[in-house]
Amino acid sequence: MSNIELKGLYEVTSSSLPPVHNWKPPFCGDMDMVIKANGEWFHEGGKIKRSAMVAMFSRILWFENGEHFLVTPVEKVRIQVEDAPFLITRWQWIETERGRAIEFATLTDDVLVLGVDCDLWMDWYKEEERPYVSMRYGMKALVGRNVFYGIAESLEQVEAPKGIGMGIISAGKSYLLMQDA
Repeated sequence: MSNIELKGLYEVTSSSLPPVHNWKPPFCGDMDMVIKANGEWFHEGGKIKRSAMVAMFSRILWFENGEHFLVTPVEKVRIQVEDAPFLITRWQWIETERGRAIEFATLTDDVLVLGVDCDLWMDWYKEEERPYVSMRYGMKALVGRNVFYGIAESLEQVEAPKGIGMGIISAGKSYLLMQDA
C-alpha cells in the first residue's frame, strides 16, 4: 500500500487544474482509496469528510487503460473507482454563443457546459441505467438523480446519431435519452 507525496501541490487551488497530463512519474503501487458509486471518497476504510481534500485529490486524478490513478510530479498510485469518479450535483440553464445550454457542476466544483465541455449519454452500472457526462482525460461523471430529474422536465423530441426520441438540446447539440420504440 502506498501513500502519495503531496509536496508541491500547495499552489493548486480548488478552481485550478495541475498539468497532470504532462507528468510522467513512475508507478508506485496501490493506495487503499475507493471512490464509491455514490461519489463518496474513502481512504483506508474511512470516509474522507473534508471536501477540500476530496477536491484536491480530484484535481490530480488520472485515467489510463481503464484504471484510475492519483498523480503528482514524482509518483503515481492506483486507486479504485466503483462507477464514475465524479458526481454531477447541480445544474442550470445558461446562454452561450451556441445558444441555450446546460451548465453542470460536480461535487468537487468542476463546471462543465453540455455540448461545449462535455457530452451526455446513458449507460448501465450493474442493473441500473444511469446518465453520465464526459470529463477530462477520458473520465466520466455520474449525473445525480436529482439533477437528472430536473433535466427530465426539459425533455423534447430530438434527433441524434443514435436515433429519434426524447432528449435534450444543449449548445446546439442533441442528446438522446429515451429512444422511440
